[in-house]
Amino acid sequence: MNERDERDERVLVAGIGNVFLGDDGFGVETVRALAEHPLPDGVEVVDFGVRGVHLAYQLLDGYDTLLLVDATARGGEPGTLYLIEVDGGASTDPAGGAASPPVLDGHHMSPDAVLALLDTLCAGTGATPPRRTLVLGCEPAGVEEGIGLSAPVAAAVPEAVRTALELIHGRPPDATDRPRTQPSGLAAN
Repeated sequence: MNERDERDERVLVAGIGNVFLGDDGFGVETVRALAEHPLPDGVEVVDFGVRGVHLAYQLLDGYDTLLLVDATARGGEPGTLYLIEVDGGASTDPAGGAASPPVLDGHHMSPDAVLALLDTLCAGTGATPPRRTLVLGCEPAGVEEGIGLSAPVAAAVPEAVRTALELIHGRPPDATDRPRTQPSGLAAN
């Protein structure tokens, strides 16, 4: 989203996650906080929660950039933020063949399943998927039943909001696919 023309580019920031599964609610909490900031025209911030099918269908409306905000387990310390650029190539299964069509379970769709469904919908409708897809993820401490984020994940929300704002306004944050840890003493909002 560098040097974006705010008049023309459409950006969707999608919060994903289940607020009833602890840190899985990171994406939802982050977009709630992000929505309190003034945003340029053409930028939409939406809490999709567990409604992956709705996200896939909304993407048919035509967005240049998709920023998915979600809990992302990659083995780091809880609260570590990741910015991942998603490759727009065709999906394949682990054996190297073509991926099977996504299973349509509206409450258990991972971002990968949403993007696979989007590919299928675009092929059937002639719509164009976003040119760029990023995932702003946070390493969860736990995703067991319970409401509320753990302390390290809650402390990561303000930094995630800052990162999203940098992307939206065309300022490059740290390099993608590298963990970003929280500075000590950062209070949760």
